[in-house]
Amino acid sequence: MTRPVLLALLSHWWRNPLQLFTLLAGLALATALWSGVQAVNAEARASYDAAAATLGEGQYDRLQRRDGQPMAQATYVQLRRAGWLVSPVVQGRLNRVRIVGIEPLTAPGGIGPDPASGTAELDDFLDADGVLFAAEETAENLQDFDLRVIIDADTAPGTAITDIGVAQRLLQKTGQIDALIVLPDQPITQVPLAEIAPQLIRQPAQGGTDIGKLTDSFHLNLTAFGMLSFAVGIFIVNGAIGLAFEQRRPVLRSLRALGVPLGRLIALMVAELMCFALLAGGIGVALGYVIAAILLPDVAATLRGLYGADVSGTLQLRPVWWLSGLGIAVGGTALAASGALVNLAKMPLLAAAQPRAMAMAAGRRARLQGYVAMGLLTVSVALMFTAKGLIGGFALLATLLIGAALALPLILDLVLAQSSRMAKSITAEWFWSDTRQQLPGLSLALMALLLAMAANVGVSTMVSSFRLTFVDFLDQRLSSDLYVRPENSEQADELVAFAGPRVDAIIPRKRVEIQIAGQPTDLYAVRDHSSYRDGWTFLEQSENPWDTTFAGETILINEQLLRRAGLGIGDAVAVGGVSFTVAGAFGDYGNPIGQALIGEAVFTRLYPDISPDNFGLYLDPDTVDDFVADMAAQTSLSAGQTINQANIKAFSLGVFERTFTVTTALNILTLAVAGFAILMSLLTLATMRIPQLAPAWAMGMTRRRIGQLELLRAIILAVLTAVIALPLGLILAWTLLAIVNVAAFGWKLPLYFFPADYARLGVFSLLAAALAALWPAQRLARTPPAELLKVFSNER
Repeated sequence: MTRPVLLALLSHWWRNPLQLFTLLAGLALATALWSGVQAVNAEARASYDAAAATLGEGQYDRLQRRDGQPMAQATYVQLRRAGWLVSPVVQGRLNRVRIVGIEPLTAPGGIGPDPASGTAELDDFLDADGVLFAAEETAENLQDFDLRVIIDADTAPGTAITDIGVAQRLLQKTGQIDALIVLPDQPITQVPLAEIAPQLIRQPAQGGTDIGKLTDSFHLNLTAFGMLSFAVGIFIVNGAIGLAFEQRRPVLRSLRALGVPLGRLIALMVAELMCFALLAGGIGVALGYVIAAILLPDVAATLRGLYGADVSGTLQLRPVWWLSGLGIAVGGTALAASGALVNLAKMPLLAAAQPRAMAMAAGRRARLQGYVAMGLLTVSVALMFTAKGLIGGFALLATLLIGAALALPLILDLVLAQSSRMAKSITAEWFWSDTRQQLPGLSLALMALLLAMAANVGVSTMVSSFRLTFVDFLDQRLSSDLYVRPENSEQADELVAFAGPRVDAIIPRKRVEIQIAGQPTDLYAVRDHSSYRDGWTFLEQSENPWDTTFAGETILINEQLLRRAGLGIGDAVAVGGVSFTVAGAFGDYGNPIGQALIGEAVFTRLYPDISPDNFGLYLDPDTVDDFVADMAAQTSLSAGQTINQANIKAFSLGVFERTFTVTTALNILTLAVAGFAILMSLLTLATMRIPQLAPAWAMGMTRRRIGQLELLRAIILAVLTAVIALPLGLILAWTLLAIVNVAAFGWKLPLYFFPADYARLGVFSLLAAALAALWPAQRLARTPPAELLKVFSNER
């Protein structure tokens, strides 16, 4: 019995290939967007893990100078003689490759290439000519070094490992060390660090990669957009399954009447859908691989520019993401089919075939749907005032978007009912009533359009607000016309002597890494200059914050430190044993940790050993090139140690623009999927529409006029959806800026409005809806009269 029943069920798809295409394409697109995002995330996290394994990040404590500058090699020797078991590390960049030098005889296990793997031997490290260990894709950038390269697949992407002596020679850091790895097993007695090297600080292991933690919010945002895209695609699947169930009611009734057990019928339908899910999921995973391969270079550039994280540019077929793609395809299909299967289980044995059963069922479920939508929207309003952290922010987004999607058909039904009551002609009244009648069949596609448009409005508002704020922030921070980075104190003295009579002002930068209120903080010294007073703006401030800070009485902190430490204006904080009052909080966009400013005089008194590591010079912008040329000719400083302000801004803005390439691409794909949902819904309904349109044609309405009204119907519904999507998208943008961004990064961005962008998005959305409705409208307009006449000869 099973085989004939299965063939009877499959015969529906053979007779309706367009509906089968809708089901498979919708599920494949949804899976593709989800698995593509997961593939990108998996590749990035694999790169973080490889980097952690390469240098032991998160596994071992490290010793570094307070100012972040390299330490003398003699310091390492002193520590070893004093009983400290430490291993030196030198690192830097050459030809876009991170060169890492380690000392193989003292390095703890797991640092660098593993000899047990067969790719590395101690003799290779000690080769006098020098050997570099790197992944295959990184090795291509090492050809200019004239060194032997050994391919090691376990080395982090964009990184080359070598002996510390070779690294010092390549990076021109002879006699210098960047950090010391502290081995876990130390002698019971050893000289305290403060007595041997007071300029060093010990950074404890974090139990995981700092980069991985820092970028969690970025990947969480990608995952959220991937899930949104998947939800839009599942709307298509839900609609296709629902329509197929309604059309197969007569077949199901006949099979039940012939004695097919209900359990077996449901089991066969589940097996049928699971086969479709695996087929479409496989196609979706393949498409997801293509999407990920296209997006990965921009993601890698973003992570490298924002976080300094090297991510492999080569995509690998990792089980973690393709299995999740197949799993979510099966789970999404099961979720989409659950309603139809429940209806089947409750259907009476000889229930008659009802072409409008779906609309009637939708009407019966309208009240329950309204209650659920109202409940979710109520929860979202409560979360707007109480949500904290990423989980709370995304819970707000979920309840808001799902609640709005469920409320959309009810809102549209009320609008259409009111329009029908206000109609002045019979044709208009029929049009509005017929549109209202078709709403259940189009509701899922319209929900998908609502989510896609809201996501586009929200993300575009967030990105544009960030762009305006970021440009102002760069103008505030990059006020100097030229930046010069000396290599040592002798070059610093040379620079001051040379530039003093040639520039308007010299602003040195002194920095030290400390803890303020339990938070890691970069403390900077600031010199009294008009660029601070005129260019900087505060989020919160006391009276005359710059005067009191330059006088050494107060401290200025960034928003991240203010929020994470729970500080406020007027609170006291301790720095180097001295108490300072918080006089102001400033925006510090793009910085993951705390930052604080105190007067140069008090900074020098507290940290006399810290020398300037950078100088900002104010001079005529037109003379910058001549100044650099003269400086290179008359001092030991080179042009490579200078950075023009315009170049910094261009680089920073370039990184920013690539940051949101991925989310923008996902938004475009989501909108395209929503347009596809409308197209498939209208095409599927086109055949079912003939019984409703035949009477209108018989009463004198031309087929051309019917087609025009069908097109107008889709456009009107799209317009109404866009009107609802705009405020929803703005609330989404506010949530991203005021809650999610604060939890993820520690800063809150101002919300700006961009009417021109919203109008352009509305035009694109209406165009997508019109194009989607054009083909179904033409099909209805060209329906042969014989088809329309058959309606009156069939039992209805």
